[in-house]
Amino acid sequence: MTMKTIARQLENNTPLFPLGRTIIDSPYIPIENQMCNSIEQQTALAEIDAFDGKLTQHFRNKIKLQPELTRQLVSFQANKPRPTYRWYKYKEAFSADLIEILLSKYGITSGKILDPFAGSGTALFAASDIGINADGIELLPIGQQIILTRKCIETEFTKDDFAAINRWASERPWYKSKKRIPLSALRITDGAYPKQTLELIELYMGAWKRENNRVQSVLRFALLCVLESISFTRKDGQYLRWDYRSGRRQGANPFNKGEVFDFDKAICFKLSDIYHDLETGSDHRGLFPSKVLQGDIRLLCGSCLDILPTLPENSYEAVVTSPPYCNRYDYTRTYALELALLGIGEEEISRLRQEMLSCTVENRAKDLLKVNPKWTNAITTSDRQELLQAILGYLEKEKTEGRLNNNGIPRMVRGYFYEMACIISECARVLKPGSPLFMVNDNVRYAGASISVDMVLSNIAERLGFHVENILVLPNGKGNSSQQMGKHGRDPLRKCVYVWRKL
Repeated sequence: MTMKTIARQLENNTPLFPLGRTIIDSPYIPIENQMCNSIEQQTALAEIDAFDGKLTQHFRNKIKLQPELTRQLVSFQANKPRPTYRWYKYKEAFSADLIEILLSKYGITSGKILDPFAGSGTALFAASDIGINADGIELLPIGQQIILTRKCIETEFTKDDFAAINRWASERPWYKSKKRIPLSALRITDGAYPKQTLELIELYMGAWKRENNRVQSVLRFALLCVLESISFTRKDGQYLRWDYRSGRRQGANPFNKGEVFDFDKAICFKLSDIYHDLETGSDHRGLFPSKVLQGDIRLLCGSCLDILPTLPENSYEAVVTSPPYCNRYDYTRTYALELALLGIGEEEISRLRQEMLSCTVENRAKDLLKVNPKWTNAITTSDRQELLQAILGYLEKEKTEGRLNNNGIPRMVRGYFYEMACIISECARVLKPGSPLFMVNDNVRYAGASISVDMVLSNIAERLGFHVENILVLPNGKGNSSQQMGKHGRDPLRKCVYVWRKL
């Protein structure tokens, strides 16, 4: 189904996937791939398609194509030209522009918002800049470090601190340092840097000990910003991809990431970039008065499954968030360089991986009722969601028959939706009546089954205290992995922004 067809059907309020049309009947799936499906698989996929069509009918007036929602807007890309937001390339972030558009369009001008998956803090700082208080929950230390450093810069930095950053960019004091602080390494990051680069990193870390805590935090942050560019690695979805120059064993097609940047060039450019942005926000009346936070920011460190139940009910004007997608990405691997620099060891990495929302095949099942006995309704709601149960049944059968490329997929998908149901119920509890929840998320596909994450979560939300106002669809669908496209065709998957409102 092309995006033009999707747009036309949305405009006419006709189902995207009519009842009874199975995935294997799609003209976009090659006949030779259709033949690979057994009768049993066809029947299971037809059942999934029927339940999907039923939900599509249910939400036919809610699913709306939104041309202004570009991929740049719902990703980090639109942050690139924006001072401060551009410093660290947090690939999973949405843009500050998106937050400003949503808050303005839906009339959120005061009070307090919540982001249960704060990431690098985009929602928090964008809300604060327009006078709204913001609470954010973040589990990963890299996200916590970004948020705390930006908050320090904008609320605690002095003129002397400002001058120190400029001095470091111009004088390179690490060359005068006689002290080296060894850089921690994880199994996954061992050998990530050229030898000379590693030596300079350790001299840089030794030299920053002469500065106060505020300046140290910015110097550490600047180093976090450049680690990938000076290493033999590149973030690539589920893992770190290694350049052939690393000496690690390569497959048939060795990977070349391009230029591995010189340490001095990378760190001096980043420090100058930070200095320039701060200098631009300053004048003769004092250090960047225009950047004083207008709304308070509070960071809550830990898992939102643990923290959300501790928050008072009816206390937020909006929730703005983008949870990890159900796409197998393991952020403890993709951000391993940064976590190692922050001193996170192997045991802590394993703990963080299990505390994350289930989005990778290594997540073990969580005992959600042990975390919070009050989540019975959320779990029962998930048990009764027909499309979800059909998908889980199909994936378990595919696992039993040995047709999945990873047997952890059914457990991951189940965990994702059940944990999200608990999070949704908590968001309904802490929101004020009539307040909106905005969520950016992707649909996914496993073993040929398209999973309409948008409609499943929206249907669960309806049963947990929300009215589904809209499911706003980006005009360009998301592709699949090359493996999925090879087996099941190139049928695009929706990427959406959900707009729900607490009843």
